[in-house]
Amino acid sequence: MVLLNSQVSDGSEEYTKKTYKVQRGDTLYAVAWYTGNDYRDLAKYNQLSAPYTIFPGQVLNVTPPSNVATAPVIPKSKTNQSTAPTTSNVDKSLVDRPQPQAYRESEKVVKPQNVTTVKKPSQSVKKQTPTSFPDKVQEWVWPAEGKVVGTFSKSESGNKGIDIAGVKGSKVVAAADGKVVYSGSALRGYGNLVIIKHTDTFLSAYAYNDTILVKEREWVSAGQQIATMGDSGTNSVKLHFEVRYRGKSLDPMKYLPALK
Repeated sequence: MVLLNSQVSDGSEEYTKKTYKVQRGDTLYAVAWYTGNDYRDLAKYNQLSAPYTIFPGQVLNVTPPSNVATAPVIPKSKTNQSTAPTTSNVDKSLVDRPQPQAYRESEKVVKPQNVTTVKKPSQSVKKQTPTSFPDKVQEWVWPAEGKVVGTFSKSESGNKGIDIAGVKGSKVVAAADGKVVYSGSALRGYGNLVIIKHTDTFLSAYAYNDTILVKEREWVSAGQQIATMGDSGTNSVKLHFEVRYRGKSLDPMKYLPALK
């Protein structure tokens, strides 16, 4: 087991704003991934209901709204005023229909790079179901067995994670304890995708799966199988794995146990 502080020293690229301005092609799922949130939380913050339609130019709260208690107290003798949020005028001709896609651009296929063999993921004993997120990630394990054929790149169009080539149907496991906050195929370029939230700031993503074995809101343990490896959304059998801190893409190799 690897014990890590799991804090990010350089947070210059992390998303720290309290709001997000919707751009053409965005869906709520993508905004949640950009900003390091659970899409259900964003829906609650912005009083949205399924199918979570959003519009270009719309400004979304990506942090909990201010507590009602902070509003000025109105004397009982005066007429109460509505405190419901006002919806700004939006050009409905620009509406983005809730289609099964999220990112404005699909990820480019990363050419094979230096090949590294990944050992079989360690299997951790399943723990008691938690009720809240820890302050830090206590354990990271490799999410799949295979060869690392794509590595992280800081360039704008580069690989935002790592790619592990393997056998179709082989195990994909949770890289750390957490809660499944997304399970589906609505983010274009990711195929069948699972996103796990580990702390209030850390998320990990598992893309291109053949089958998904976990449901949203399910708590999982490090090493627990969550999917089977596949080629959905890509041209070869592999797992695309990402780690994000407040929406900022991180190099997973800096968090996963060192290969021997």
